[in-house]
Amino acid sequence: MRPIDLPLTGNVVAQQAAIEIKDLTLSFTAGTPTIDRVSLTVPHGQFLSIVGPSGCGKTTMLNLLAGLIHVSHSGTVRIQGREPRLGDHGIAYMLARDSLLPWRTALENAAYGMEVRGVAAEQRRARAKELLARVGLGGFEKAYPKELSHGMRQRCALARTFALDSPILLMDEPFGALDAQTKLQLEELLVDLWQEERRTVVFITHDLGEAIAISDRVVVMGARPGRIVTDVEIPIKRPRSVRELQKDHVYHELYAHIWEMLEQGYKK
Repeated sequence: MRPIDLPLTGNVVAQQAAIEIKDLTLSFTAGTPTIDRVSLTVPHGQFLSIVGPSGCGKTTMLNLLAGLIHVSHSGTVRIQGREPRLGDHGIAYMLARDSLLPWRTALENAAYGMEVRGVAAEQRRARAKELLARVGLGGFEKAYPKELSHGMRQRCALARTFALDSPILLMDEPFGALDAQTKLQLEELLVDLWQEERRTVVFITHDLGEAIAISDRVVVMGARPGRIVTDVEIPIKRPRSVRELQKDHVYHELYAHIWEMLEQGYKK
């Protein structure tokens, strides 16, 4: 296969950055750092995916951005120009597990984040019902999590995340445990929702094909200590269909190129 000429973004400089990480180094214990001198700028409205080996610090970066952990580190981390803080309404965080509350219905779970943020009951109910319909759960509003399949539970979690209307979405392998068909359906759904609203997304995944299909840009991190190995813009036009990309030669050339970079990262 001939090599594809790809634009390497390096550390993208944006006029208005949603997220800025500069020279970040941290470790949880003495010795080898978990993250080593990582710099990353994410413009408003960009869909960024990060791939890399387990233990390279991907989730740690998300947790730092969300204000969930406070670890001694060097360098700077900024969300919309300020230091991360727990409970920032500008951020919505979707985990790998759906984390639905078993005593709440699908509608109540989808509305839960809005309830915590003080959104009026009628407003949050209407928004949650609208998004459940969008994610294919119309008619399941009164179902409890135990009555939903794994994929349906993740759809509910996705509705809950988008219902928050936060300009920044942090997503930590939200589809990683799903079967291939359900995963493809939810990728399509996520892309459709994102293309309507163009929020800033940082998406963690181990699936390189997923990262290329849904993202504007893919960052590859190397093995611990986590460093950025390469940073590649995805030159595939939007609107974009995840299914149709499987037939696109550019998609496959991108996959081969970035996979080579990912392999180099594993060896470091």
